[in-house]
Formats: sequence, structure tokens, C-alpha cells
Amino acid sequence: MTNENLPWKNEPFLLKPAGKDYLWGGTRLNDDFGKDIDMEPLAETWECSTHPDGPSMVAGGEHEGKMLPQVLKEHPEYLGIHADPNGALPILIKLIDAQKDLSVQVHPDDEYARIHENGSLGKTEMWYVLDAAKDAGLIYGFHHDMDKEVLRKSLYAGTIEKYLQKVPIHKDDVFYIEAGTVHAIGAGALIAEIQENSNLTYRLYDYNREDKSGNKRPLHIEKALEAASLKGSTRPRQPMRVLKYKRGCASEFLCRCKYFQVERLLLNTEQCRQMSTISTSPDSFQVLLCTTGCGVLYGAKEIINFYKGDCIFLPANSVSMRLHGQAQMLRISC
Repeated sequence: MTNENLPWKNEPFLLKPAGKDYLWGGTRLNDDFGKDIDMEPLAETWECSTHPDGPSMVAGGEHEGKMLPQVLKEHPEYLGIHADPNGALPILIKLIDAQKDLSVQVHPDDEYARIHENGSLGKTEMWYVLDAAKDAGLIYGFHHDMDKEVLRKSLYAGTIEKYLQKVPIHKDDVFYIEAGTVHAIGAGALIAEIQENSNLTYRLYDYNREDKSGNKRPLHIEKALEAASLKGSTRPRQPMRVLKYKRGCASEFLCRCKYFQVERLLLNTEQCRQMSTISTSPDSFQVLLCTTGCGVLYGAKEIINFYKGDCIFLPANSVSMRLHGQAQMLRISC
């Protein structure tokens, strides 16, 4: 039976990200991941995105040079049950380099965004810590239940920080940030973020910083107060993770929610003669984000050499693929 007669037809392809030069960013996405994006600072790369604020581009294969939303609009079968007439993905995947503290912020849930933001999705997200400075941390909710008026006064007085729960972070940590949770990534964190396909952020507090034009970034205090959970937050704990081994590749679940599922793959085929295999079901696409190392992915026709920081889109109902190399990857599905 030839490949043309196999039921698995759709080939994987490499993505090229959009970049963001937010004032808190650094240089590691270029220096450590070879992104070669002419921005300084380079705060974020939107690795797999159909969002109009920063869509990804296809970097190889038959769709090379096309924007990802265009490809998915032309080929809705690539999305399986998530097919969208505008070629929109339900998720967005980023790399984030926080050289400085991000603003204290909150994202709305789906219901609030639908009503108040023209039908947009809300934003629940997950962070996987790729690297962290010795004293790096994040803000995760409040120490105790907050009163809305007390919080409002603290924001205008600039005293909110005393109420915020600060948590140290370490390389390989996982954090689930549900919509409505007041949060902030701290300086010195390098993070992979998996989130709903949304760019809604309500800033509560931004340390009175000014952008490169000397202007303070806008705050969204009233919307944030409406969208935020004011309950005291339990200090986040790292989930129990169990490695499952098979020849050439181990895997572990990092996070599963109604929006996405994230696994970490540890690929090492250097000492075995059998390559690791991977495929997708007819129901949904998957995405591979290489966080360390390098390797080769073999489709039926496409051969993709991937390196640290590369992002590969695996269409639904894809060809059965083989992986070879020594690398760690995040495998994201819906």
C-alpha cells in the first residue's frame, strides 16, 4: 500500500511566530532560541496563533509563506471538530521572556468576555517554567478575601502589593491560571504559555512605569474589578507528575482542563534503533513545541528538522509520523 492510499493524509508543518516588544521583555528569545526577530526588547513570540493581533506563518511544506489562519480556513479538516469558518484555533501558544515584572493583571472568563468584549473568548492559561532566576517569582491571587472598595482604594493609592500572594518559581514548574485570577509573571522568568485564543488583559497595576515614549500604559481598573475573583487564593502546589516510558520517548501530563491538554515529551532515540511514533486522530489537531534539544520529524513526504524553540503543527487525521533525536517537547491538544 502506498502513502497516497493510506487514510492518514495530512502532513505536519513548521510555524514561524509573531513577535511582541512589550517594555518588560528581554533578549533571551533571540539569544537562547534563535528567533531572529528584529525587536528589542523581544518580550513574547506567539508560536502557534491565529489571533489577529499576531498570527503565525507557515515556515515549510506546501503551505510555506501563508499565514496560519489562511491555511486553516482553506483546510478546515486540519482542525477536526474544532473547524472554524475563519480558520481560528481555540488556543494560542507563546514563549515569554520576562526581564522585568509584568503588570498585575486579570483576564475575564468566557461569559464576561462574550457580553462585554464583542463575543470574544476569555482567557484561562497555563504556564510551564522553562527557566527562572534564583529569586524569580509570580503573583497568584490574594492572601485573603478582598473587599472591592478596599481593593479599589489600594489601586489608586499604589498600595496593592501588600495584599498580593507572591510565590517563588523554579525551572520545570507548572501553574494553572484560571480566568479571574489576579496574577503577574515576575522578572527573571522564561515561560511557555498555553491559553485560550484571546488577547484580553485588564491591568490593575503597572508600577507607575512609562513606555519608550514616556507614557504610562493604560490601566483597566473598573473592568478588572468586575472580572477578578476577590477570594483569597490557596497557594498553588505543583501537581503530581508520573512519567510513562516507552522505547525512545517518555511522557507526563502537565495540565488538563476543558480548553487544552498539555504533556511533556522526553525524546531520546540515540541509543535505540526504533524511532518514536506520533499521530493525530480525526477529531483534533496537536502542536509540538520543542523546549530543549533537537531532532527530526518524518511525515509521509515532509521531513522537519526541529530545534530548541521550534513549533510544529500536526493537523487532525495526520500521517503517522516518526520522531528521532534528543529533545524535550510540549505536546498540546484540545
